[in-house]
Amino acid sequence: MNPVKHVAIIMDGNGRWGLKHKNSRNAGHREGLNNVESVINECLKRNIKYLTLYTFSTENWKRPKKEINFLFNLLENFLINKIENLNKRNIKLKFIGEINKLPNKLKKLIKNSELKTSKNLSLQVNVALNYGSKSELINSIKHINKKKIKINEKNINKNLFTKNIIDPDMLIRTGNTRRLSNFMLWQLAYTELFFEKKLWPDFKNNDFKKILNKFRLIKRNFGAV
Repeated sequence: MNPVKHVAIIMDGNGRWGLKHKNSRNAGHREGLNNVESVINECLKRNIKYLTLYTFSTENWKRPKKEINFLFNLLENFLINKIENLNKRNIKLKFIGEINKLPNKLKKLIKNSELKTSKNLSLQVNVALNYGSKSELINSIKHINKKKIKINEKNINKNLFTKNIIDPDMLIRTGNTRRLSNFMLWQLAYTELFFEKKLWPDFKNNDFKKILNKFRLIKRNFGAV
């Protein structure tokens, strides 16, 4: 049986769900946020230590400005209204990505949320926000060159947004799309991949539990076959 320590999720399909059910992409984003709490609860039950959620990519800036503003407002409200509850449940929040390029109000809320939950140990939720794996790798190499140290696997790891975070054991992508979309390309080298047809708002706790149980039965091989 494989223990699960780190689950990564590409929460794809919110916009499509919103257009289909409510004639509004934003309604899909709001609905999708409800699923996050369900996944967090299951991770706590199973003693999973890391959960990484792909929330907003560097490519998402190409979306309409109204949709981007709605997404940021949704996250701001989540941090304002839910941070105390997360803290009480001993959950640590960590944001990975180019946070310095985000709106000032959101940056302040992120900083406060990370500070408030910094000593919590039950589960670390990594929010990939304004995140792109290619730029992450480029930034890592730049930091290595600046420090004038050797370019090797160990030093690249140390200078990623995910430094001190173990690589994901499994990746789930909803939305019936079978690609990584510039998400954790370095970290997913030996991760088991699960592609789910359901759109993210339709992905329920039972779906999550089924995938976790499938993972436990996989014979994992590391390195060349």
